[in-house]
Amino acid sequence: MEIEATPLSPQQQAYNDGGGSDQRGGAGAKPLYRNPVVVVNFLLMAVGTVCGPLLFRAYFLHGGTRKWLTCLLQTAAWPLLLPPLCVSFFSRRRRQREESATEAAPLSLMSGTLLAATVAIGLVIGLIDFLYAYGLAYLPVSTTSILVSTQLAFTAVFVLVVVRHRFTAFSVNAVVLIVVGAAMLGLNGGGDRPAGVSRAQYYAGFAMTLGSAALYGLVLPLMELSQAQHAARAGAAVTYTLVLEIQMVIGITATAFSAVGMLVNREFHARMDRAARAPRDQTVLCAGSTLPVSTHASLIES
Repeated sequence: MEIEATPLSPQQQAYNDGGGSDQRGGAGAKPLYRNPVVVVNFLLMAVGTVCGPLLFRAYFLHGGTRKWLTCLLQTAAWPLLLPPLCVSFFSRRRRQREESATEAAPLSLMSGTLLAATVAIGLVIGLIDFLYAYGLAYLPVSTTSILVSTQLAFTAVFVLVVVRHRFTAFSVNAVVLIVVGAAMLGLNGGGDRPAGVSRAQYYAGFAMTLGSAALYGLVLPLMELSQAQHAARAGAAVTYTLVLEIQMVIGITATAFSAVGMLVNREFHARMDRAARAPRDQTVLCAGSTLPVSTHASLIES
């Protein structure tokens, strides 16, 4: 049984027919699960999804209160995308020189419209990161994980509305089960409230986490729609390099959003004040890495 949506628009049809895939060679293309790049990306996502909430929750349990800092750390690793993008650019430039001696390879594959849409999405991602960090400050990791999983339900609904994908009976069943799980948590609100967290803080964290899941469920279809429209207008495939560029722009924008939040809340000033007072031979655990810093409490204490 399927619930049919309205027909695809020309831009979405063009994206599905060829623009949305970076696979070449037609029938001879490798399945996605045999592509080493895709496998590595899935593994990194799995490790980050499991370890990230545990590390951030440990930060709050040990006295940390800087929500904007944890928000910034979620996207601060965007410079790691620069090496593969540089390799891709020089390879593209070399191929362009072999094909045409007069035309230079473009520095970026993104159009102006796609860049503007990606910057807007990056700002929303920054807001999502803050809502998620706020929830982790007051909720157990188990509760946060269940609430974040409702993103699948929101994604299913927004995919139907935004990109007109078909809504199958299996999708409906998954949405119902996820919503029921979140509702049961809400009915038992406060039953798993950590020590020292008030009921108001618990419900605020509950609402913030649910809001982050809803916004992220909207962001994913918007990203797909913007890529589909780019493919239809530019007549070019959505390649792995283009996706990396999109991710880097999102990371830069979201990190800048968080940095502004830290400045407004004077978190940078508080860290420098503590660094001046603390011993210089200590280390601190920050986002999974032990980094030498000039203070033992610069990130752990509020």
